[in-house]
Amino acid sequence: MRFELGGGPYRYMGTNMWYGAYLGADTDYGNRDRLRRELDRLGELGVDNVRVMCGSEASPLKGAVTPTFRDRSTRFNKPLLGGLDYLLVELRRRDMRAVMCINNFWEWSGGMQAYLYWANGGHYVDENDPAAPWPAYSDFTAQFYANTRAVAMADDYVRAIVGRINSITGARYVEDPAIMAWQLANEPRPGETAAKGYLPAYAAWIRSTARLIKSIDPHHLVSTGGEGVIGCLGSEGCLTLATPPEIDYMSIHIWPKNFGWINVKDLAGSRAAGQAKSRSYIDQHIKLATKLGRPLVLEEFGYPRDGGSYDPAATTIERDAYYRFAMDAVVEDAMRGGPLAAVSFWAWNGEGRAQHSDYVFHAGDTNWLGDPSHEPQGYYGVFDTDRSTQAVIREYATALRRIG
Repeated sequence: MRFELGGGPYRYMGTNMWYGAYLGADTDYGNRDRLRRELDRLGELGVDNVRVMCGSEASPLKGAVTPTFRDRSTRFNKPLLGGLDYLLVELRRRDMRAVMCINNFWEWSGGMQAYLYWANGGHYVDENDPAAPWPAYSDFTAQFYANTRAVAMADDYVRAIVGRINSITGARYVEDPAIMAWQLANEPRPGETAAKGYLPAYAAWIRSTARLIKSIDPHHLVSTGGEGVIGCLGSEGCLTLATPPEIDYMSIHIWPKNFGWINVKDLAGSRAAGQAKSRSYIDQHIKLATKLGRPLVLEEFGYPRDGGSYDPAATTIERDAYYRFAMDAVVEDAMRGGPLAAVSFWAWNGEGRAQHSDYVFHAGDTNWLGDPSHEPQGYYGVFDTDRSTQAVIREYATALRRIG
């Protein structure tokens, strides 16, 4: 129920920085100078772990990012892969580590819907399509697990990325200490209303993909990248099924606004209720992780700026309070010797800024933010000017390091 590194416990303060490889690319959409500055900023805060996307797929989905690591062909994007190589080199120089997320349930990086689109003759469902309201997207995407052609194409990319040789160092990824773990996907779900029918295929995909990764790379950890019970039919039994022996650690993602636990128009008034529900969710997964004998990471959590603003100038009083609450839960359980070993906030915007007054990402934008392309730019990410939030991060990074 804990991570170890160099013979001692490894507890980390992390962040989600999905766009790291994009900044690292030696192209017009990359910015290696900025990448080095961002990693230096994070290092100064005590952040020593970044969760990044190492896969993205070209698709017709409205919210999907461009460019991508791959299209339907097996001619993968060499400049973007080179950006990933560069990111790993810079992480290693700073004694930082990466969680490498390969696939995605959601549309913003193409992900499972892209593979389905390539395999099923060009059919797809957009996440926010009024003609196909929720949960149509989730149930459609869950077809991926049972589509042998789609899974085979995804497996081809797994083999390529896990077995990759760094173009800068000549070292194999499987031997790179800058990599902490491979993740099967960002928030894989078995679906919603039709999920029970997809659950066996979902569980089989988790086990087979984890085995595939470990057959190539026996040196790094493997996790699903899941949200916890909320992303698994609301069922502890489902989550247990989704945590076979091949999965080394568990994760939870908490989104008080997205889950309807807070009122953005009254953040102060709904703070207590949001924290109470979050606390209950954390405690539920501490018990599950203890039962299953796994470390647990609070891998994603996000909170609005005051007033629900996307403007970096807006205050973060309520966000800071939630960060303190979430990080305190991690430190508290770690001090007890529990399984909650690390925290990774969503997300790091750094010096990135929305390029348009409507805060919408447009194809061709290069001011990468932690807020993905399908969301308002400035939605949840922490900017380099958010001093009070950074002070909370620094405080709890120090607290985690001090635990024996």
